[in-house]
Amino acid sequence: MKVMVFVKATHDSEAGIMPSEQLLTEMGQFNEELARAGILLAAEGLHPSSRGVRVRFSGTDRAVTQGPFAPAQELVAGYWLWQVDSMEEAIAWVKRCPNPMPGDSDIEIRPVFEAEDFGEALTPKLREQEDRIRAQVETRQQE
Repeated sequence: MKVMVFVKATHDSEAGIMPSEQLLTEMGQFNEELARAGILLAAEGLHPSSRGVRVRFSGTDRAVTQGPFAPAQELVAGYWLWQVDSMEEAIAWVKRCPNPMPGDSDIEIRPVFEAEDFGEALTPKLREQEDRIRAQVETRQQE
């Protein structure tokens, strides 16, 4: 199963306080362990929400709002995408993770939808389209 692992933002990350060399080293070592275990698919940190925007959809209308956004603890400061055998395995890996923030922090784990989750709504034609898109993405990543 694929899971998205969210590092929740804190007041420090939203203030743009960068991680220390020690934390970068510890996180780098943890990411190497994930890669060696074959579960790491992606990992990125995000700039504070002050550098982002939100687009609100209301019918055919779109409204753009500039960051920052609040409250900080409901925002995401970074993420991993993992391929694991179970939620229990993902939890075990998160428990091994260094604290990603200088103070208290939270990490959230959420399963990623698989094609089977959509049932009959994902028709063979839509499944073929999804396969084509994935193949295009993989080809571009290898370039």
